[in-house]
Amino acid sequence: MQQKYTAILKQDARVWVGWVEEVPGVNCHANSREALQESLMAMLTQILAFTRRATLDVAEICFKDKA
Repeated sequence: MQQKYTAILKQDARVWVGWVEEVPGVNCHANSREALQESLMAMLTQILAFTRRATLDVAEICFKDKA
């Protein structure tokens, strides 16, 4: 399943700032729009991977306790 996310990109003076609406904590700044997009994608990928691992760890603990 492929998920779609909304990135908000804005130029503030000389720096670009952006965030992903659907995932709190995914926000970055960069000197160019392209660099900002790359940074946001990398941050989103890392946070989703971390969340996935944490969720699986919790599920494993919960199911071990029930067995």
